[in-house]
Amino acid sequence: MRRGVGAGAIAKKKLAEAKYKERGTVLAEDQIIQMSKQLETFKSHLEEFASKHKQEIRKNPQFRVQFQEMCATIGVDPLASGKGFWSEMLGVGDFYYELGVQIIEVCLALKHRNGGLITLDELHQRVLKGRGKYAQDVSQDDLVRAIKKLKVMGSGFGMIPVGGSYLVQSVPAELNMDHTVVLQLAEKKGYVTVSEIKESLKWEKERASHVLDHLLKEGLAWLDSQAAGEPQYWLPALFSELTSRDITPEEANQMTP
Repeated sequence: MRRGVGAGAIAKKKLAEAKYKERGTVLAEDQIIQMSKQLETFKSHLEEFASKHKQEIRKNPQFRVQFQEMCATIGVDPLASGKGFWSEMLGVGDFYYELGVQIIEVCLALKHRNGGLITLDELHQRVLKGRGKYAQDVSQDDLVRAIKKLKVMGSGFGMIPVGGSYLVQSVPAELNMDHTVVLQLAEKKGYVTVSEIKESLKWEKERASHVLDHLLKEGLAWLDSQAAGEPQYWLPALFSELTSRDITPEEANQMTP
């Protein structure tokens, strides 16, 4: 008798669980449908907003940043495709494609000087200079977005955080966390020494030398072996005096080991 009651209770429990599960599935499906409808509504409103303010989005960098953030909240990427509504309406695909080409041109022109590393600030200044005063304005946020698209293409581009901004890497050099930390350490003065690395990062001499040798090999650092005290490893991308003027490949060769 007890077994019969127990079996019946178990059967009822399983039936109740099945009903709850079924009800839960229905509720979940309803929620998904409602969320999908909301997202479609948001997307529709976003398209209306974009259509109404397309001139501001094209011309005003700050407005463009805010619009990109609005898109991100509902998972819309205006740069995901060169075709479709966003590209046709706003021309953002063409804008960032052209900007990417300009970034590549600037980086290639300066590679002999900086080895393929440039501050975002200097890149911004040179891109603006190359575009002319009558061209569409460009912000550093625009540069970052264009560089991210270049990075996806596997072109060797990347960004290294330094002092609240970025160093833009335009060559496929292998840089790990050790190299990044040393670049950050050199950010204030434009150069670093083995002793400074040992003192600041608590590294052994071999580790510091290995990182610096790699930066030299990749052309990202220059060695001043005649500096007072000990050799100094200069990072031309961070060397403010060099950013104020253009130098020739011959001058660069004279400063490399």
